[in-house]
Formats: sequence, C-alpha cells, structure tokens
Amino acid sequence: MKNLPVFLMGCGGVGRQLLQHIVSCRSLHAKQGLHLRVVGVCDSKSLVVVADVLTSEFDDSFLLEVCRVKSNGSSLQTLANSGVCQVFSGPEVIRKVIDIGLLGKSTGLAFVDCSASAETIGVLNQVVDFGCCVVLANKKPLTVPMEDYEKLVSQPHRLRHESTIGAGLPVIASLNRIISSGDPVYRIIGSLSGTLGYVMSEVEDGKLFSQVVNAAKSLGYTEPDPRDDLGGMDVARKALILARLLGRRLNLDNMKIESLYPEEMGPDVMPLEDFLVNGLPLLDQKIEDRIKQASANGNVLRYVCLIDDARCEVGIQQVPNDSALGRLRGSDNVVEIYSRCYEKQPLVIQGAGAGNDTTAAGVLADILDIQDLFP
Repeated sequence: MKNLPVFLMGCGGVGRQLLQHIVSCRSLHAKQGLHLRVVGVCDSKSLVVVADVLTSEFDDSFLLEVCRVKSNGSSLQTLANSGVCQVFSGPEVIRKVIDIGLLGKSTGLAFVDCSASAETIGVLNQVVDFGCCVVLANKKPLTVPMEDYEKLVSQPHRLRHESTIGAGLPVIASLNRIISSGDPVYRIIGSLSGTLGYVMSEVEDGKLFSQVVNAAKSLGYTEPDPRDDLGGMDVARKALILARLLGRRLNLDNMKIESLYPEEMGPDVMPLEDFLVNGLPLLDQKIEDRIKQASANGNVLRYVCLIDDARCEVGIQQVPNDSALGRLRGSDNVVEIYSRCYEKQPLVIQGAGAGNDTTAAGVLADILDIQDLFP
C-alpha cells in the first residue's frame, strides 16, 4: 500500500467536499493500492495538524468532524480539545505550514490549495522549493505576476491544477497533450463561467437582463454580490491561466476585461440593494440591443474568453448559433481549442463547470495523478 500524505489549505465548500470524497473513496483507493494520509488542515486563521507528520494521520471520523465544524461557521480552534491534533492560530500558521513542507522534503507531501486566497503563493513557492507537490483549485496563485508564477511552475511535473478551469472538465490535461505533441494551438475560445453562461442563454430567450441576474442570485448561481461575477474577473483569471500554458507572458493588467456593469455601479459606489433594484434595469436596453444585432447577423451573444496570437481578452462576443458555444444552455462550460490538427473542427470540451462536488472530484483526481512521484 502506497501512502500519500496530504495537507489541505482551505476549508470552504470545495475543501470540505474534498475531505468527504477522500473518506468515501477509501475502499476504492485501497483496491488501487493507495492510501491518502491527511496530516493537516488549515484555513485563513487556524491550523490543525497531527503530532507526527511523517507517520501519523487524521482518522476519518476527525476529518468528518472538521467538515461539520467548518460547515457550522466555527473555528478550527474548537478542535483543540479533541486530543488528536495540535492547533495553531494567527502568525504561527504560516510558519508551521512551512515547517510541515520542510518535513515533506524527504518523504514527499502534497499541498492542496482549495482556498480562494492570493496569500498562499508565498507558502506554495517555498514548498515547491522543498520538493513537495502542489494541487490547486485556487486560481489566484496561477495569476500572480510572472516572476512568482514562474517559480510556482518551475517543476511542472509536481504541479496539478485541472480544477482551476471548468471544475472537473479535462481542459488543461487536453491542452497539455496537444502542446506536448507539437501541435501548435492558435486559438482558444470558451464560456468559462456557469453564471454568465446561464445569464446569456436566458436573455437570449427574451428575458430581461435584470430579471435573469436577480433570478440567478436567488438560485444561488451567483456570488452574494452578483457584480463579482458580472465584472468578468473570474473568467479573466481562467483565460490568463490558459494563455500562460500557451507560453504567453501576460499579467492580468495586460488583458482586456469587459464588465457587464459600468464603474458608477461598482461596489465602492453603489450599495448592493440599490444595484439590484435600480442599477440593473438601466442595463436592460443595452443588452437587448446587442442581442438583436447579433440575431440579425445569425449569431448569439456569449460571455467568453478569447485567446489567439494577438489577443487575450474576455467579454461579450457574437458566436455562430450553430456552434458549440452558440448551442450552449444553462450553466455548463464549453471550450473550443483550435490547432493544426483541430483546424476546421475544433476540439470541444463541454460539461458542468462549477459546483463544489465536481470541483472537489477534479482535485482528488489530480492528487491521484501525482502518486507515482511518491515512494
């Protein structure tokens, strides 16, 4: 039985779902000769870790208790009296995490970042230097300035980040296979936001933009403040990750990012309730006019990322209504990859591109994918 030690950063929806997947897949992994040994879990404020990272692990009942505690909104520090872990908080957390990475230098250790923080990049770069492996659902470490990015990806065989694009969809694996074969990729276009995909397909059916956004919020499709989705930054980060895989030396500030609301309706200017009730309806006519114009051209509107030799941008584009993007409905993601081999008919990858369950399953698959790097 091969033992693979895992350290989890981030106990939000994806992190908790990952722990539950690890527990529920024990018998399956045992048949594959693999055991995932969770040695530590941290969030932005606290850390729980086993007494001996090299030999110990949290049992499944404790992992499920971590999930219960965090689901209730409580602190990991409430687990201090469990008798099975050491607890650290405040400035001690980062120092201890780096110490754990140093311990993994000789035995191997997988650091799994399921947080949504940009602050993890410093720790991740250090543990990569120690020879540890890194698995990411968090996009932000891959969209930092190029200098930090290049440190993180300096040992690509020790890095997996499939779930940063399209949850569990095999976008990055497919793209890497094409690149490795020497087949030049010259264009990528994709709808990489389930939220914006849903919004654009609904307004295409004749619904008002303001009504669709409010409905999406009530269904839980958007962030608590829908402007976090409508601003396009999440799609921009995904586009930047793909562009960098193609060798483009870009930063976020080099990209054209179209926001679906004007600056005067931004979070720093207009309160959320005012935006939902009074701001959104002011945007209806502009969106409706763009839909009519696209329809007259035999096209539909989609909020997409577009990457080619000259551009890396995100925003509303007209696409043929008979294309994979044009046929897209609901909250699915779809990516079209054009290369020498996929010139006339692109490689199309489509499916559920969001959700804690799907994303966590993609992270777990990435962890299993690095098992051959461990003794």
